[in-house]
Amino acid sequence: MLIGYARVSKGDDQSTAAQKRALTDAGCERLFEEAASGGRWDRPQLHRMLDQLRSGDVVVVWKLDRLSRSLKDLLHILEKVDAASAGFRSLTESIDTTTPAGRMMMHMVGSFAEFERAMIRERTNAGLAEARAAGRIGGRRPKLSPAQRADVVENVTSGRKSAAEMARLYRVSEPTISRILSVARALTSNPATDSKLAETDPKIRD
Repeated sequence: MLIGYARVSKGDDQSTAAQKRALTDAGCERLFEEAASGGRWDRPQLHRMLDQLRSGDVVVVWKLDRLSRSLKDLLHILEKVDAASAGFRSLTESIDTTTPAGRMMMHMVGSFAEFERAMIRERTNAGLAEARAAGRIGGRRPKLSPAQRADVVENVTSGRKSAAEMARLYRVSEPTISRILSVARALTSNPATDSKLAETDPKIRD
């Protein structure tokens, strides 16, 4: 069965009428349509269509961006279509994964997307390495200063205040206080541990 999917952005003055006409002319026997942003993944009609796909079905769209404006989401949707042993056609771009040429085209698109992700990871890692070399540590700044963390440890270990009371005092979560205390205990039990651990531990940066 040829299954058409038509979409316009929510709030647009556009109509799906032109898309539906093109899909019907292409032989679609069933149509799913909705008004939603192409960048959103939580589109009810899209998921309804994917859930109802059967082996041999072909999903047809007027244009690739009607399926998704995000390349990552587009490839994810096409993976779901392929997992259902169904095909995909885009009328405007003349892409048809039921043909060898169409499958090759989508593999090329996926390869370029993977290359882009790899380049982003490489640039990110290079930036982090440069920051570490310059003495900068990534992540959010700690909510509590070293003096405040020392005050937490002293008050809780001495029994003057509870962890919950210190959390309320400094307006942080109790798990944050617990992590500060855990780091302090680790430093006490192992004096050779780097004394800056308490300041740089990413787990107490929430």
